[in-house]
Amino acid sequence: MRDMFKKVNVKEVLIGWYHSGPKLQAADLQINELFKRYVANPVLVVVDVHPKEVGIPTNAYISIEEIHDDGSAATKTFEHIPSEIGAEEAEEIGVEHLLRDVKDNAIGTLSLRLARQLESIKGLNDRLEKMSVYLDNVVSGKLPVNVDIIYNLQDIFNLIPNLDAAKLSSVFAKKTNDTYMLLYISTMIRAIISLHDLVNNKIQNREAELAQDISQAPNQQNVQPTTPQTDTS
Repeated sequence: MRDMFKKVNVKEVLIGWYHSGPKLQAADLQINELFKRYVANPVLVVVDVHPKEVGIPTNAYISIEEIHDDGSAATKTFEHIPSEIGAEEAEEIGVEHLLRDVKDNAIGTLSLRLARQLESIKGLNDRLEKMSVYLDNVVSGKLPVNVDIIYNLQDIFNLIPNLDAAKLSSVFAKKTNDTYMLLYISTMIRAIISLHDLVNNKIQNREAELAQDISQAPNQQNVQPTTPQTDTS
């Protein structure tokens, strides 16, 4: 199977394997050892085909040797590693075209946008809760301080805009007013154009009726009235 895959996808590299989980299984270590014939350190991706939480439904693992403090033999186990889902440009274009055709007519555009925003807010809330739990554990001494994580959190907080500033509120208000002004002007122009087309249509219909009446008038004048003749014999 690997040889057939290499014939079709020469540039792609085999890095591991996956299964539909949704969690690690007892035989995953044995299967992972088989894949070491083709990859030095294969990556196991567990895909949750029925996700219940918002976010990426995948978890990636690599096998490591765990050394015990009691002097017993080391055992192999899986260690979680960070992962992300990406695609090449051609794949992204193909997925976008497929999503355009997959459309539920019963769901409007506004409902779809609100549903997507709700999912995004749920995902953001889930991540904020995880950050809060981590910071509480650090403060209580349950977890050691990780400088890299603290720096990342500080960068996230620095990117949050200060919406309480008076200048920023004024800028948002001006932007909103400009948008509403454009909508008002566009609506007025559309109404004026519609009324203009309606007036032109009425004028054209009236001119057509007058032209038809004028064309029928000479035909009526050429017709001579006939008098009835009586037989006197």
